[in-house]
Amino acid sequence: MRYIIAILGFLLLSMVLWDAFEVIILSRRVIRRFRFARFFSRSTWRLQGVVTQWMPDCRRNDACLSIFGPLSLFLLMGVWFMGLIVGFAMLQWGLQDRLNVAQRAASFGTYLYLSGTTFFTLGLGDVIPLGTVGRELVVVEAGLGFAFLGGVISYLPVIYQAFSRREVNISLLDARAGSPPSAGELLRRNGEDMVWLDRLLYDWERWSAELLDSHLSYPFLVYFRSHHTNQSWLAALTVILDACALVMAGVNDGPTRQVQLTFAMARHAVVDLAQYFIPSPKVVASDRLPPASLAVLRNMLAEAGITLQEGAATELKLRELRRMYEPHVQALSEYLLIPLPPWFRVNVMPDNWQDQHMGEAHPGHGNPDALHYDSAYEMIE
Repeated sequence: MRYIIAILGFLLLSMVLWDAFEVIILSRRVIRRFRFARFFSRSTWRLQGVVTQWMPDCRRNDACLSIFGPLSLFLLMGVWFMGLIVGFAMLQWGLQDRLNVAQRAASFGTYLYLSGTTFFTLGLGDVIPLGTVGRELVVVEAGLGFAFLGGVISYLPVIYQAFSRREVNISLLDARAGSPPSAGELLRRNGEDMVWLDRLLYDWERWSAELLDSHLSYPFLVYFRSHHTNQSWLAALTVILDACALVMAGVNDGPTRQVQLTFAMARHAVVDLAQYFIPSPKVVASDRLPPASLAVLRNMLAEAGITLQEGAATELKLRELRRMYEPHVQALSEYLLIPLPPWFRVNVMPDNWQDQHMGEAHPGHGNPDALHYDSAYEMIE
């Protein structure tokens, strides 16, 4: 029986070390069906989703969700630590190497204490093994604990650097596409200068590629929320895809080549991320751009000097382009509890940089004395 415990301890050590290697060191997507880190994040995320359903206030809800990403990451590391400590304790106890304690057969709790003090390299020396095998295991565990703690500490800055790089372009989108951002507002503000729009979409092509690489290498990043409640990485990616689809469907004099490249990279990112986190997405029947909304969007663009071609061919092409990415962004939106952006600005609201409440529900909405969006935006043009 004790040898079986020792074997189980060895298997537990192997599982924890391999899982940590895949998360911290292996910089590529793991396609294996079962993966402990993925199972842990999904399980805790479902629990988080249940808790937030009890919070009717949107702002408190988003604040609660923003805690999940960092908290879940630290909980996973705690599970790794406990798995390694328990695994070494099972090895020591199963092999029954003698300890310098009064009891002839020390309890499992004593071996667990020995493993914990050894893993964190405390060096107390009050409980030590007397046999050769036990001493060798102590040396191995101390070295592994030191290396493991160093790897975890070096892993955290990488996570937060990737998060910061992601958020830079999301913050820049504020003055370019509104708060919350929308494809119609992005084209309205930047469509008159197609050279500038070409440069903007080039930047977002690279951002989409970096997003794909970082969020597949470090999947916990998808749970990290943006700084403002009306911004998110999923909304930004959807806005870029919407804008590219509009230009490709029939906006005259658009930067055709760059639009195609950006659309391809952004769609690649959203499809791969959706397949990783949602292997079997539900079919979402809601239409984000019904015909009546498309007519409103076309009129809004026409007022800004941007012509979106009319006719069945344009609508068919736009529908086909939307079908290439909308099911994936809708599935991610439902899973991550992140609302998708509208196709055009619904309410006259100030951007985050104009609003002293920074992304909260604007208290001056509907108040004639509040800062009007258009006049404020013209001040920086």
